[in-house]
Amino acid sequence: MKFSISQSLKDIPATDWNVLVHDNNPFVQHDFLYALETGNCLQPYGWQPRYLLIHNDEDQLIGAAPAYIKTNSYGEFVFDWAWADAYQRAQIEYYPKLVIAAPFSPCTGPRLLTQNQNEETAQALIALALELAKQEKLSSIHWLFNQDWDFAQQQKHDLIKRFDYQFHWHNQNYTDFDDFLSRLSMKKRKNIKRERKKVVEAGIKIACLNGEDLDEQQWSELYNFYTITFMKKSGHATLSLDFFKAIKHKLLAIFAYDNGRIVAGAICIKGDNALYGRHWGCYENYDSLHFETCYYTGIEYCIKHNINLFEPGAQGEHKISRGFLPVKTVSSHWLDERGFNQAIKDHVQRESQAMQEYGEELMAASPYKKI
Repeated sequence: MKFSISQSLKDIPATDWNVLVHDNNPFVQHDFLYALETGNCLQPYGWQPRYLLIHNDEDQLIGAAPAYIKTNSYGEFVFDWAWADAYQRAQIEYYPKLVIAAPFSPCTGPRLLTQNQNEETAQALIALALELAKQEKLSSIHWLFNQDWDFAQQQKHDLIKRFDYQFHWHNQNYTDFDDFLSRLSMKKRKNIKRERKKVVEAGIKIACLNGEDLDEQQWSELYNFYTITFMKKSGHATLSLDFFKAIKHKLLAIFAYDNGRIVAGAICIKGDNALYGRHWGCYENYDSLHFETCYYTGIEYCIKHNINLFEPGAQGEHKISRGFLPVKTVSSHWLDERGFNQAIKDHVQRESQAMQEYGEELMAASPYKKI
């Protein structure tokens, strides 16, 4: 094995990288990650690429990981602000740190990219990450939103295990939206019908368009919706219009029209067998339009196109009553400061017990009929 670290994907052939991506996850494919680089979405917001690479003796890429040195915790969605605060109070530097994840994308995916999930290569990638952290004097390493296989490889080391919940919809071979509704309790079914009816009665029309089919006016509107959400809720619109256009073949735009005028829009990313809701915005307030644009139209799209999974974004308990059930997301953490490592490990163990009870409460609120 030959180990190296690259600060850009420009010299790494896309085919070599993508052949290592399990399930063709869109958020760790070459075009998505490289578009973040060329779209100026990384360095201005504290993401410094350090892609971990392993080649064999024939110079074939056999292992890789999307790694970034971070100078803050923005855009990660696995919150460690309290950890950073504790370091600061102890007058110890928490930043910079190393994050292995897809930037600004709270979606589960492969983090140890190998040929046919090769365990030896995966362990070498973990060792390479640890060596980089020591060489660069980084406080910690964070593998975020791991798939089960990657998480299992990480847990062969003495890493801190942490989990949270998201809310996902799974296609149970529904024939249409009414078939989906028929699986819900009467109360939840009536509520969804009422919310969809309000949108129809307001005269709103919904349209789904592939990114490759958008004209310049539609691109402008869609990007406006992305940015105004951050203006309303604070934060930074870190993703550029150039980034979205670079991944247009992965993008699905959901527009809402009022008398022919676009008034709201949502951005989704398409995977091989999954749809990921990412961002939405609206110029005016319409009753239930958020639910229609971000949830119900996505569900309908998945049923129509035989897509098995719909992830509408991070957080949001209100998604449960609309057919999205809690699913665990897992992360692994290594801290160089041994005293803090044990203290945070103890904290996370207590946190995990509380999260387990929370997850049981969430599942008890399932809207689906009891079988």
